[in-house]
Amino acid sequence: MKQSFKQLLKSYYYQLPKNLVALRPVSPRDGARLLVFDKQSSKINFDYFFNLGKYLPPNSLLIFNDTKVLPARLELFKPTGGKVNVLYLNTVVGLVEVMSDRRLLVGQKLRLTKRLYFEVVRQSGGSYFLKPPGQAKEFYRLLQRYGLTPLPPYLKTSGLKESDRRRLYQTVFAKDFGSIAAPTASLHFTKRLFNNLKKQGHQVCFVTLHVNLGTFASLKEGQVRKNKLHNEFWQVPAKTIKAVAVAKKRGDKVVAIGTTVVRTLESAFNQQADCLNKQGSTQLFISPGYRFHIVDCLITNFHVPSSSLMMLVAALIGRKRLLSIYQKAIKKKMRFFSFGDGMFIR
Repeated sequence: MKQSFKQLLKSYYYQLPKNLVALRPVSPRDGARLLVFDKQSSKINFDYFFNLGKYLPPNSLLIFNDTKVLPARLELFKPTGGKVNVLYLNTVVGLVEVMSDRRLLVGQKLRLTKRLYFEVVRQSGGSYFLKPPGQAKEFYRLLQRYGLTPLPPYLKTSGLKESDRRRLYQTVFAKDFGSIAAPTASLHFTKRLFNNLKKQGHQVCFVTLHVNLGTFASLKEGQVRKNKLHNEFWQVPAKTIKAVAVAKKRGDKVVAIGTTVVRTLESAFNQQADCLNKQGSTQLFISPGYRFHIVDCLITNFHVPSSSLMMLVAALIGRKRLLSIYQKAIKKKMRFFSFGDGMFIR
């Protein structure tokens, strides 16, 4: 009998004590705790992130997402004076696509400052398309000056000031602006940890996947039915393509740092050419039954119940084992979600 959508969500649900939701990262970042799970032996070790090198397979290839989080939330004002919060999603043919917490009307002008206005051009589904003041390519500069860094709903009570958000909700190697959420598994890495791992003989490479709204949104029945998630843009540089090819030839392990890297590498894999493509967009939904082509190991955080991210991790180790690991992490009072502790699956 085919499992219903409600049954699917229920099968990935777990109860988490509120005090285990991490509202701020630890300092230094690599002082976070680390759960290490061995797929072959099912053995679990508890340690600290700065000791990651003890558990990595020899000559591992670590791949990170170098996307940079935009201060993507803007406070605008209607002609009536009412405040509107919009979240930037994308740029489409000179227009900026946003989500709004208020109903907007086509033709309406929304004020950012006394001189800067956005015009509502059209609506499509749950998105609005706004004409920005000036050129669309200058929009990122407006976000840098006036925007606020969006945080997941469970971090609304964190009390972080905008200056702290921009500093803490960003990886130390962030490069290319485009995300509305951080690749959180990478938040544990410090320059000190990078240097130590390189000295141990591990290689570091990067990909880019700009994290979109799907990170905040709950899984929808239609996504499960179509086996497709939200659309996200990715790029794989030539250096990373070469490094993956060499690692696979040698039998070295490819370690994805975060679920965004998993989606990038698996989406980039060209089965006919047996190599990685350079760029594209993905709606890849990874869940149990998926056959991994590139990724051998995964470093990730502890995810929100009933999420597509949990299903991705379950594709590596199985749903029952994943839920059992989560219960052990809860018992050990590990910290969960974006600013929480990490897990290494090897």
